[in-house]
Amino acid sequence: MGGDDTWSSALHRLWQAASRAEEVSALADDVYAPLLATTGVHLVVGTRWEDRQILRYMRALAAGSDSPVITATSRSVPEAAVREPGDEPVVTRIPVAALDDAGWPEAELLRRTPGATFVVCTFRLDHRGWASLGVGVDASADVAAVEGRLAQAVDVIVACHTGILQRGREARRGADDALLAEASLQMDSSLDVEETLRRVARIAVPAVAEGALVHLLRSEGPEFVAATHVSVQQRRALEEIGRENPWLAALLARRGEDEDTVFLSGPELDGSPFADTAEAADTAEASDASDASHGDGDGARPGAAGGDRHSTVISVSTLRARGRVVGSITFVYQRPEARLPSSAFLRSLATRAALSIDNALLYELRRHAVLSLQEHLLPSQLPVTDQWDLSASYEVGDPMLDVGGDFYDAVTRPDGSIALLIGDVCGRGAEAAALTGLARHTLRTLLEQGTDPGTALSRLNRALRQERASRFLTAVVTTLAPRADGTALLTTCSAGHPSPLVLRSDGTVSEVLTGGLLLGVLDDVSYESHEELIGPDDTVVLFTDGLTESREAGGAFFESILPVRLAALRGFDAAHIAESLTQQAKAYRASGQDDIALLVARWTGVPPGADLLPHPLQLVRTAR
Repeated sequence: MGGDDTWSSALHRLWQAASRAEEVSALADDVYAPLLATTGVHLVVGTRWEDRQILRYMRALAAGSDSPVITATSRSVPEAAVREPGDEPVVTRIPVAALDDAGWPEAELLRRTPGATFVVCTFRLDHRGWASLGVGVDASADVAAVEGRLAQAVDVIVACHTGILQRGREARRGADDALLAEASLQMDSSLDVEETLRRVARIAVPAVAEGALVHLLRSEGPEFVAATHVSVQQRRALEEIGRENPWLAALLARRGEDEDTVFLSGPELDGSPFADTAEAADTAEASDASDASHGDGDGARPGAAGGDRHSTVISVSTLRARGRVVGSITFVYQRPEARLPSSAFLRSLATRAALSIDNALLYELRRHAVLSLQEHLLPSQLPVTDQWDLSASYEVGDPMLDVGGDFYDAVTRPDGSIALLIGDVCGRGAEAAALTGLARHTLRTLLEQGTDPGTALSRLNRALRQERASRFLTAVVTTLAPRADGTALLTTCSAGHPSPLVLRSDGTVSEVLTGGLLLGVLDDVSYESHEELIGPDDTVVLFTDGLTESREAGGAFFESILPVRLAALRGFDAAHIAESLTQQAKAYRASGQDDIALLVARWTGVPPGADLLPHPLQLVRTAR
């Protein structure tokens, strides 16, 4: 037989090749050729088995042949199950004549060669299957030496396969960690519940699975929110399944609060929209040809055999955060078992997704609570007569949605005039909200009783000082009193607040010049009034500094262009002016997050000599 030195050199090269190989099959030439060079060996043949009896691969190389015979298959060989080894390799000598074709697919090849004995080593590669490496030898072979060489070659193959699996696990672990980190960043970047759920689905496909469905748990049961799939056609089918399929709804209901991820496949999917049928597998090629001829249809069943022949597997993970279930995520896999994610990875992804979703849910609850509180700090209705066109606009500027300190109101007075008020409490939050309520209701009560603007502001200042308020606020109060000649007298007092603007009927814009000290800073402060006349179709605009301090990227404030933008709104009603200025300021600013409040009053005028007593009032809902 071949010399030991030659074999030792070949074995050394085999170990070197094994350290570099990315697949065990890459060792074939380095294994088969040295064995075939051994005295008495006429054929080398290797097999790869899965699930005890499924022949996946067979490779044979005969003496004198330059090319191997390779068979890739998925053939079931039930009689081969008895050959499955335990944890240790097993070397067997069997006469070729005694080999049964039913359990030995190598038999046909061995009978074509001169060898009379088959020496074979069976060994386990991993938990999914086993392999064999054997040689056909004649009487000239040193069978004991051949057995030793087979065992040494198998040691290299097993070590190579173990190393490949280890490197694969490490690479996959690194990829999983990177995916989890990216998933956290993506999901945490949105505080919108449905957008967060959609991101959960998009992040996982195709890195984790071919398809994903996400459900949010509501009091009445699971609510479908998002689905995605690598195939647009199957994505539509998944969306329909997520919304309407009773099998999936029942599965999610049964899962309840179970924290473990469950995998379902094969018979467990019978009756589901994910079941693989024999007919679908048999007609897959015809189905593909039909799709190519007629285009994608809407009725594709996720999991039906199409371009990918792998059986469908689904997993369901419960999304739990802070001790409560917030939803579930269902993954649809159409890939080899080796590429399915681990339960630990899915639990980690589900935990991160659940926390992001829970944060978004908490944010949504807080947003609703803040908006509700904000609404109660503002008037729900504004008074309107045929003499006045009133409207307001309010835009929340803080993305964290703390309650703002901006407020406004409009009240009718005993003498037939209308009082407009607007103010801004320093800061945000609960304390600012408390002062906002105090300021608005104090001013409203005083003005409804007929108190003049200056006195109303002074009494509010006194109330703030008595309450030892830790924050200051600004405010402006304007009364509009009709006159017999069709004009109206505008009386304005300001406590450190931006001056109102007047848009005249001819399109000119002027500022109401008035000023005074902030409220809540000093005791016994008095405020002077400024008076001027406005005519029919003149419009008075009161606003908070959130409007004027909206800043573009270049640093300019909206205040610099406000008169021009207001002049361009000549002829429009109060509602259009209020909403337009708010949206323009919002679009203008690249920085600045203050709330914007506007109160707009257009004087429609009264005929000379008309009755100036209060007209019958109606209430209209204001924009909040």
